Amino acid sequence: MVDCFSSFTLSTGKCSGLLGQVKKDDCCLNSNYGYKEADGVCRSCGRPAWSEWTRWGECSVSCTEGVSQRRRSCYGIGDCADPEKLGKVQTKPCVKKDCCPVEGGWSEWGEWQLCSVTCGNGMRKRRRTCSKPIPQCGGSCSGAEEETTNCSTEIICPTHGGWSSWGNWGPCPVTCLYEGRKPEKELRTRTCTNPPPSVVPRGNDCEGSDTDGRPCSGRPFCLVDGNWGAWTGSTPCSVTCGVGQQTQRRMCDSPKPAYGGRQCRGEEQKTGVCVIAVPCPVNGMWTEWSEWSPCRPPSTRKMKCNTREGIRRRERDCVDRKHNESVCEGEIVQHGNCYDISDCDMKGVLSEWSEWSYCKPYCGRYSEQTRERECVADISKYRSQDRSIFAGDPYVNCEGLETQIERRKCTNVPECKDENE
Repeated sequence: MVDCFSSFTLSTGKCSGLLGQVKKDDCCLNSNYGYKEADGVCRSCGRPAWSEWTRWGECSVSCTEGVSQRRRSCYGIGDCADPEKLGKVQTKPCVKKDCCPVEGGWSEWGEWQLCSVTCGNGMRKRRRTCSKPIPQCGGSCSGAEEETTNCSTEIICPTHGGWSSWGNWGPCPVTCLYEGRKPEKELRTRTCTNPPPSVVPRGNDCEGSDTDGRPCSGRPFCLVDGNWGAWTGSTPCSVTCGVGQQTQRRMCDSPKPAYGGRQCRGEEQKTGVCVIAVPCPVNGMWTEWSEWSPCRPPSTRKMKCNTREGIRRRERDCVDRKHNESVCEGEIVQHGNCYDISDCDMKGVLSEWSEWSYCKPYCGRYSEQTRERECVADISKYRSQDRSIFAGDPYVNCEGLETQIERRKCTNVPECKDENE
């Protein structure tokens, strides 16, 4: 048995909408659902698919050059395709800050300020500045900018009066309340003794009243605690295929609570699992495009090994559509222009440098980047320089044009760790 959820979010790898415990095969009648086994990990009922790459992580160091990494996860039943061999982790160089902080030094302390009070005891301060030398590149000085010490004015301050805590509430002067009459009050008092005001020098008396009152509370009516009525019939199942939920309700009316009585304890509603043993519809999905067909001339004029454009086509299929779900959107056949250079004798030229690769391996001290350029056919006489529309394998003269590879070391790359940790 597994915990079955009505939704699996590919971007987060999380399940939501707990439906209840059912068999895994019942839960996965709907490919949009997710489930958790005993290990508590959320898994998708759908086809294997990569999540989006995470955002690039923080640079591995706060200053000078380091590396940043991003990750992705494979969810679904089966293994995710990885034709470009991108893997789960990518690493690239980064520079968060060109220089590292240099600490500064403090100046001499300034003169002491005046005492903070005009009578009694207070505090005084003195300051210094972080300027000998001034910190560089975001650095700072260690220690306090300000120093304080006690000071005395040798003048006695007046003591102002303060209220004590309120005393206990006195008894209500009546034993019951009459309907429609203004209720009597119960009283409490306090004294100006916390502290009392001084005489010499003269302190201020307490502000406000020494007496407080509130209405007496009346004799209560008898309490009536609430009690639940019977459960109603179940609602229809929330789905038309796979696993859903159905609900029952009850009312707190046997009897209702009155005069301050307790509300019914427990839930007003309960939900149970229901299974509609019908497979859920599955949308169709496109296969990868087939290889391009041979490049054909649009007329009887020769086009091979010259600059005339031809035409070609490729196809794809809509597969895995089940249970009357929607067909794939888009075209099943694609046409495109092409140049036929199959078996043509062509001059070779060195390509532009490729982009720097990601750091490989993505961890450890041997991580490095590479880029290369190689001998390719010279297509400068053609109207289009898009190499993807050139069909066939020509004979390219690469004499004296060796493939060139550049390498550079990645710095501050994290140490390699076990992925299962």
